[in-house]
Amino acid sequence: MKRTGTRHWKVGLSFAVGLMSSGVGADTLRCGSSLINTGDRAFEVERKCGEPVQRDLVGYTLGAHQRREMMREEWVYGPDNGVFSILTFEGNRLVRIETSRAN
Repeated sequence: MKRTGTRHWKVGLSFAVGLMSSGVGADTLRCGSSLINTGDRAFEVERKCGEPVQRDLVGYTLGAHQRREMMREEWVYGPDNGVFSILTFEGNRLVRIETSRAN
């Protein structure tokens, strides 16, 4: 019985470590030899990654405590190895990094 319990514990630990490591990539993107992270300013991203293939004004959103309106933009890079990177900015700060397979 102890062997089975140990095995389940190891499988659970492996699963938990896998979940933790998969979340790291969502906040970071490699541009050449540089890394960009959520929280970076738009000019820093453009300096590291260059001009995006496409920029879209998505709309406006309210900032913290709904005191000011902030512009919301999406920048698209790629395809790089068949993958597009879609960066979302709110008030010139990078808030989300997504990837999408090119068709």
